[in-house]
Amino acid sequence: MQLSMLLEEWRRSPTFVDQVMHWAVQPARPPRHRGLPDWIHPQVRAALAAKGIEQLYSHQTEALEAVHAGRHVMVVTPTASGKTLCYNLPVLDAICKDEGTRALYIFPTKALAQDQVAELHEVVAHLRTNVQSFTYDGDTPMHARQKIREAGHIVVTNPDMLHAAMLPHHTKWLRLFENLRYVVLDEAHIYRGVFGSHVANVIRRLQRICRYYGSSPQFILCSATIANPEELGRELIDDAVHLVSESGAPQGERHIIFYNPPIVQPQLGLRRSALREARRIGARLLKEDISTIAFVKTRNQVEVLGAYWKHDVPERLKNRVFGYRGGYLPNERRRIEQGLRSGDFRGVVSTNALELGVDIGSLEASISVGYPGSIASFRQQSGRAGRRQGVSVSLLIANASALDQYVVRHPEAVLDSPPEAARLHPENLLILADHVKCAAYELPFTADETFGVETTGELLDYLADHRVLHRGSDGRYFWMSDALPSHSVSLRSAAQDNVVIVDESSARPRVIGEMDRFSALTMLHEEAIYLHQSKSYQVERLDLENGKAFVRAVEADYYTDAELAVRLQVLDVLAEKQGQHGTHRTGEVMVNAMPTLFKKIKFDTHENLGWGKIHLPEAELHSVGYWCQWRRDVLPFDNQQWETALLGAAYALKQAASLHCMCAVGDIHATVQIRDVLDALPTLYLYDAYPGGVGISERVYRTADEVFATARQMVMECSCESGCPSCIGAQTDPAAKSLVIQLLQRVQPVEKEVLA
Repeated sequence: MQLSMLLEEWRRSPTFVDQVMHWAVQPARPPRHRGLPDWIHPQVRAALAAKGIEQLYSHQTEALEAVHAGRHVMVVTPTASGKTLCYNLPVLDAICKDEGTRALYIFPTKALAQDQVAELHEVVAHLRTNVQSFTYDGDTPMHARQKIREAGHIVVTNPDMLHAAMLPHHTKWLRLFENLRYVVLDEAHIYRGVFGSHVANVIRRLQRICRYYGSSPQFILCSATIANPEELGRELIDDAVHLVSESGAPQGERHIIFYNPPIVQPQLGLRRSALREARRIGARLLKEDISTIAFVKTRNQVEVLGAYWKHDVPERLKNRVFGYRGGYLPNERRRIEQGLRSGDFRGVVSTNALELGVDIGSLEASISVGYPGSIASFRQQSGRAGRRQGVSVSLLIANASALDQYVVRHPEAVLDSPPEAARLHPENLLILADHVKCAAYELPFTADETFGVETTGELLDYLADHRVLHRGSDGRYFWMSDALPSHSVSLRSAAQDNVVIVDESSARPRVIGEMDRFSALTMLHEEAIYLHQSKSYQVERLDLENGKAFVRAVEADYYTDAELAVRLQVLDVLAEKQGQHGTHRTGEVMVNAMPTLFKKIKFDTHENLGWGKIHLPEAELHSVGYWCQWRRDVLPFDNQQWETALLGAAYALKQAASLHCMCAVGDIHATVQIRDVLDALPTLYLYDAYPGGVGISERVYRTADEVFATARQMVMECSCESGCPSCIGAQTDPAAKSLVIQLLQRVQPVEKEVLA
C-alpha cells in the first residue's frame, strides 16, 4: 500500500481521526537552481558531472561565493537541502589547486562523521588529484593514526577527539595546523548549553594553536533552523559570519500529524501510553512496507519499542528492524547506518543520535514519541522522512506530560513559531578554567593574552597562586603537572570514564556495550534489566571502581526504572526579585542525589510488578538554581497541602521552563522544601542538571512571569478533574489540582530586583 493511500484510510477512520489534534499538509516545493561558479576547478566540475550534478541549488551557490570571498559562513537551511556540498566543494577546489591545503571537519557524533566521509569519498573517487580523507575518532586503529597525521588532506573528527587527542599533541599534527585553510562545523545547533559552551572554548584553543603555526582558517558552519544563527556562529568562533538561510532545495508533500493517545481513565485523565500507540502505528506502517523511523527519549525505550516492532511485523521484516542508540559497539553502529542508507533496513528506533543530518536514505515516515523538547529538534526529527521527493508523514505522538499536552493543544506554538535560540555560556567559570588549563598545557600563556574574556589575566593569576600554573620570570604561565588536563575534562559534563558492559552468559565473556558513569547509577545497578538490541540482560554486579558492569542474558517480561532522592542546599544568592506574595531568587546550589529504589515495569501493560533497593554511593552536583518562596499567609494551607501544591507546581514549571528555555526536560531538575531550616518558607527549586550551570535557571529567573503563566495554562486547560500526569504529575489528593492552581496564581509580576 502506498503512503498516500494509508493516509486517506486514516482520514476516514474515526478511531484515528478522533485522536488527531492537528493535521497539516505542507505542499511540494520546486527547486531553485543556479549554475556552478566559474572559479570551481575543472576536476571538481567533472566529479560533479559524474554524479549527475550539472547545477547547484541557489543557497549552495550563495555559500560558495561567500567562502570564495574569504568570509566565515553559516548555512541554515532545512534537512536534506544539500548543505554538505556547501563545504565539500570549496575544500576540494582548494586541494585540487594546491595539494598542500588541509581541512578539518568537526561533527558532533561519530555516526554523522562516518556518514559524511562516505559521501565525500563518492566525490573524491572521480578526482584525478589524490585527495586523502580520514576519520580520526575513538574507533580509529592506532596503526592508522600516524598515516592520518602525515597524509590527511581532510581530517574528520568530533569535538571530543579534537579536545583530548589532537590539540594536546599538536606537535604531531604539524602539517595539518601549518596548512589548515578550512574548518567545518556541521550541525552547529547541537553546540548549545553545556556542550556548546565547552566546544566554543575548544575552538578558542584551536585558533590559538593555528596562530602559533601561522595559519588562519576559514570557518564554514552548517545548522538546522534556529532563531539566532549569526549570534551562535559568532559565539562559537568569536568572529562574524555570513548567513545563508534561503533554501533553494525541493521538498515533497509532507503531512504533519499531532496525535494524542485516547483517555483510558477519564476521572484521572490518564491516557494510553505513547509508546504503545507508537507500537501500533509504527507496526502498521511497516506492514505496508513504508520505511519508518521512530525517535524516543531514552535508551530503554529504544529497546522496548524495537522489541515490540520485531514481534509485530511479518517474518520477512523481523531482520530489517533495528534499534540505534549510544552504547552500541562501533561495528554494530556502522552496520545499521549502512543498512539504512542502502534501504535494506525498513524500520529503526533511535534516540536523538539519528536526529542529525545522517543520510539514512529515503524514509517515508517519522514518529516522534513525545515532544523532543524544542521546535528545532522536532523539525530535525520530522525532516528525517521525505528527504527526497514524494509524499511523507511526520507524526508527533504526545505522552502524558504537561509539556506534550500543551504542545498538542497549541500546535501553532511549534508549527507557526520561529525556532528557539541556541544559547551558549562559554564564560561559565568552571568550563572556562578547565579550558585555560588545557590551553596552558598546549602552549604557555603570555601575560597580556586573552582567552575569549577580558579577565583572562585574573584567572591565570588565580591558577598560578593555587600552583596549577607556574608564572615564569618572563611573565609567561606554564602548566606544572605531568598529567594531561584534557583527560579530566569531559565536554558533555558526564564522567570521563565509561562503564563497560560485559556479558557473562557464555564461557567466554564479551563486551556488548558501554555507558557513562552517571547513567550507570540508575541503569546498571544490581538487579537492573539492561536492554540491548531487544534482548534482556540482568545486571549481576556493578564494579564502579574498575568501570565494569557484569550482565547475564535472561528471559524477562519486564524492565526496570530507578528513582533518585535529592537534597539541596543554597550556597550563594546572586540576585533576587520581590513579588507581592513571595520572592524569586537565583544563585549557586549544592545538590546531593542518591539512587534509592527501582521499579519493575511489565512490558505491554506497563504495570508495576514490584520494587527493590539500590545500594550505591551518593552523587554530588554544584550547580546554579532558581527558586521561588511564598509567605505562608498568602494561602490557608497546612503542611500537607503546601507539599501537594508545591510538588504539582514543580512538575508543571519544569515542563514550562523547558519550553521557554529550549532545553530537554531532563536538563532541568526540580525539588521542593516545606520546612526550611532558616525561615520556614515553602520553597520550590529548579536547577541546572550540569556542574556549574549552563544558564537555564538564570533564564527562568529572568522570565519567571512567562514561565509561571505557561504552567498555569497547562494545568487549567487539562481536562482532568483532580490532577494527572498531563498537568501536575502523579498525585493522590483529590484536591491537588485546585491547590496547584491557587499556588500558581499567587505569583504576581515582580515589583523590583535586588542584586545580591
